[in-house]
Amino acid sequence: MKRIQLMPFGSVPPGLLEELFRGLAREFATGCEVLAAEPEPAFAFNATRRQYLSTEILATMTQRVGPDTWRLLGVTCLDLYIPILTFVFGEAQLKGKCALVSAHRLHQEFYGLPGDTTLLHERLLKESAHELGHTLTLSHCEDYECVMSASHGVEWIDLKTHRFCTTCRSSITKSSVALSGM
Repeated sequence: MKRIQLMPFGSVPPGLLEELFRGLAREFATGCEVLAAEPEPAFAFNATRRQYLSTEILATMTQRVGPDTWRLLGVTCLDLYIPILTFVFGEAQLKGKCALVSAHRLHQEFYGLPGDTTLLHERLLKESAHELGHTLTLSHCEDYECVMSASHGVEWIDLKTHRFCTTCRSSITKSSVALSGM
């Protein structure tokens, strides 16, 4: 059976992966598995920005898609960017099999606030579902509560739910006729 595979990059706390594993299995109604951790992707590090280029990490992930992969989700705690933005919470291959998310800017501590593990897990689940939605042909949604709503800041993540709106869910159902695992 094809499943969502979580691929940690660098040091990712096991509790974070376990919660994400459970949340994604529930949201996508498919099996999940956590793969062995990959080393920190030094090849994607930009010393000037002190961040990691998500596009380069994503490109290497495509080589790891196997016969049991429905979707491959890279998970990291490193700070990600793309050249035209200051940072990104994640990136995905539109209509592809790979997506990448970072918990780096999802921590309350990043903003000088007390830590909140529950909020961190919610944010990571929302961003993971969002990026996986892009792999299922979905673009950003106008419904601010839909998980496919754009997230330009952590406040926007907190406004949305971890669920797809009716329109997006319908699009997934239509596009998944050819997809297994959903």
